Amino acid sequence: MRPSVPTILRVFGFRFFFYSREPGEPPHVHIADGSKAAKYWLDPVELAGYDGFRGHELSQLRALVIEHRDTLRRSWDEYHGRQAGPR
Repeated sequence: MRPSVPTILRVFGFRFFFYSREPGEPPHVHIADGSKAAKYWLDPVELAGYDGFRGHELSQLRALVIEHRDTLRRSWDEYHGRQAGPR
């Protein structure tokens, strides 16, 4: 059975999503554009890892995560059934 991969947001061609089966992981978001991928923690916003994105793209992605952080965190909490924590 494949894990669910809910898309939360699409901005400038970037797809923001999370995997439903990542037990024990703190709130975070995955971002993809073609074969490029990145992962950002949400509290605080920090790059957790990436593959294929260039530095200027990572800066743009970080700014987008910060801009949409409330939406991303709310979606994480609702999907995973958690109470919203500090932001």
